[in-house]
Amino acid sequence: MKSHALRPLFVVIVVLVIILIFRTLIVPKDFGIHLRDTPFGSYIWGYYRKGDEDYWKAFKVKHQTMNYCKDCHSEQYKKIINSKHAKVQCENCHGPAVDHPEKPEKLNIDRNRELCLRCHAYLPYRTAKYELRGVPITLKMQDPDAHNTGIECVACHSPHEASLK
Repeated sequence: MKSHALRPLFVVIVVLVIILIFRTLIVPKDFGIHLRDTPFGSYIWGYYRKGDEDYWKAFKVKHQTMNYCKDCHSEQYKKIINSKHAKVQCENCHGPAVDHPEKPEKLNIDRNRELCLRCHAYLPYRTAKYELRGVPITLKMQDPDAHNTGIECVACHSPHEASLK
């Protein structure tokens, strides 16, 4: 091989060696893929620091699911689960339930128009179709500048009772 081909190859090899040395010095020793035993078997969870496991075990989860809400709010749960909003989690409108029901006793409800418009604002490129329990659903789109400007959506619409017609 001619020297003009060997020089760039040598430069690439030197750069790779420098990167590997730098990575060895910077990346913690306990970072990597670790096998974890669970009641369901052993799993590989991907790359993480083994030393951070206790931190994440103690980390307080801010968001729950609808299952967290359904026992105390069974009436609203039944309404929403049988509506077009069945796929929308309670906390999308009511905020995180991190310490509920102790503090705050009552969650704040976001009645802002922008909350509804995240899904219902007319966008010319979006297809808003999905399926809920075998029923095809098309989101009703609204032009926020033309449809009831200046008032909250919940003044006319009940999000817990969006019908499945």
